[in-house]
Amino acid sequence: MLLAIDTSAGTSVAVVDREGGVLAEVVETDTMRHAEVIGSMIEEALAASGAGRASLSGVVAGMGPGPFTGLRVGIAAAKAFAIGIERPLVPVVSHDAVAYDSYLSGASGPLLVVTDARRRELYWTAYSGVDELGLPVRLAGPGLGKPAELPHPEFPRLDAGIVPAGRLGMIAELRYANGIPFDPDEPLYLRSPDVTLSAGPKRVSA
Repeated sequence: MLLAIDTSAGTSVAVVDREGGVLAEVVETDTMRHAEVIGSMIEEALAASGAGRASLSGVVAGMGPGPFTGLRVGIAAAKAFAIGIERPLVPVVSHDAVAYDSYLSGASGPLLVVTDARRRELYWTAYSGVDELGLPVRLAGPGLGKPAELPHPEFPRLDAGIVPAGRLGMIAELRYANGIPFDPDEPLYLRSPDVTLSAGPKRVSA
């Protein structure tokens, strides 16, 4: 049983089980309230699923792509929770969950998943279809670009306002069960943060 958390778009928290599927999922679409709602959403998802902390085998974190401030809230929460229950952190690319949900809902073939990156830019990931397990196969990305610069304009485009944490967790369950390596534990910001460390005091000329 896994707790899954994603804040790459809105905020989504779920509890999943390999046999039972998605046991509970809580969603907040507001993209500006990640820090305010993440704690209560974790408690709500656990309560709705009936899962105790001791029954969890790991914590799944959506690694983006996503805006720096929002994305780091979910990853930090997932890491802190994993440390607290002494279970591993499982990283999964967030767009994979969107694609997986679409394919499970009947889509087939190529797909371009898109989420808002702000500043009139979009995050994108292109998929060629699914593998023998039904998991989405990344063709290109994740990437960042202007709307007119998106690759594969011939692909059906899916604009997502939320990443379903339940699908994120089920991807992790399927990968683990079939010995498929997890994604790197590296946040996919794809853009430098707005605030950077100072290079030091400026030289004052006489």
